[in-house]
Amino acid sequence: MNDLRFALRQLLKNPGFTAVAVLTLALGIGATTAIFSVVYAVVLRPLPFAESERLVAIWTQTPQVNRLPMAAANHRDLKAQNTVFEDIAMSSRVANYNLTGDGEPERLLAARVAANSGSGATRETRRSSGRRSGWRTSPIPSWES
Repeated sequence: MNDLRFALRQLLKNPGFTAVAVLTLALGIGATTAIFSVVYAVVLRPLPFAESERLVAIWTQTPQVNRLPMAAANHRDLKAQNTVFEDIAMSSRVANYNLTGDGEPERLLAARVAANSGSGATRETRRSSGRRSGWRTSPIPSWES
């Protein structure tokens, strides 16, 4: 207890040192919290899919480029010859889309996905404004025969 009183007296006697110590602790705690939040959001948080540990991504590889999206014809062939996966679906790259309708238009990040993506064709999503929107995926005609 005497050590605690002595430390408190020393901190009150040297306000410059106290300010630097408090700011250093605050910055350290804030930076640690921010880094953990990013790591949790990117790495640790589970994906919003049932049995997400079973999801895999398949890419095309060429001598020039290591990772390309699969062409629709390759997808059709892979799906027809599949003996390993429960199902194979395609999706496009994430892009900006404008959502219009009730209320103000909103810009959304979204991707087109084949109708067989996930456990069903209908999904529901909640955007940042809190409005709900049911959206139905539909295949691009050339994706499936």
